[in-house]
Amino acid sequence: MQIAANTGRMVKVEILRQDTKGGNSYWQKFQVPYRHGMNVISILMEIQKNPVTENGENTSPVAWDMNCLEEVCGACSMVINGRPRQSCSTLVDQLTEPIKLEPMKTFPVIRDLQVDRERMFNALKKVKAWVPIDGTYDLGEGPRMPEGKRQWAYELSKCMTCGVCMEACPNVSEKASFIGPAPLSQVRLFNTHPTGAMIKDQRLNAIMGDGGLANCGNSQNCVAACPKGIPLTTSIASLNRATTVQMFRNFFGSDHFVD
Repeated sequence: MQIAANTGRMVKVEILRQDTKGGNSYWQKFQVPYRHGMNVISILMEIQKNPVTENGENTSPVAWDMNCLEEVCGACSMVINGRPRQSCSTLVDQLTEPIKLEPMKTFPVIRDLQVDRERMFNALKKVKAWVPIDGTYDLGEGPRMPEGKRQWAYELSKCMTCGVCMEACPNVSEKASFIGPAPLSQVRLFNTHPTGAMIKDQRLNAIMGDGGLANCGNSQNCVAACPKGIPLTTSIASLNRATTVQMFRNFFGSDHFVD
């Protein structure tokens, strides 16, 4: 494998840092050698190897999360030049300098660019974003999904819980209870699954209360920001119809086992 040569060009980077959870934030400036095709993760790795600021002061390596480096795990989300996105798939050549890196503000900062996305995972628990099988015995292949439905369900399954859509949503904040677009889209996904649909009424009821579907302001920032192009607003529109039907079922009563 051929390694790209150092061109002599330096990339200017400004990083919003925070040493401890709940601590004060501050900016630090760095310069790293440019290589053709480098991404934001490459910048952070260079700083990790040589944690020296633009002014020549020694500092601690910048903390951030990453895993797959292939835009699959969703761990490396951060705000890059004011836009929430994946740092592994964001190329330096696509950015204006100085490149400004900040942690997502929707989630509590642990340190530097690392954030605690627990609120999103708790929201997924709230809506039971899984297929309810206990694994005690083999259920067999189960009912097959029509190909048309399977294709768009696959699009929803691309969600990697990166949190970018929640960062972009103006209705998700530290003081707001809105669970966010990603958990809502997962409700639609698992209610479509033949086995997951067994508890679809529980999922719909979970998003009909405080912090649920009614808290969506339909800004559509989420669908514009999603790295995977998931049709989040289409899911929300579908859930609006589904929860209306569920509301009538709750009021008039319905056999749980009959659709």
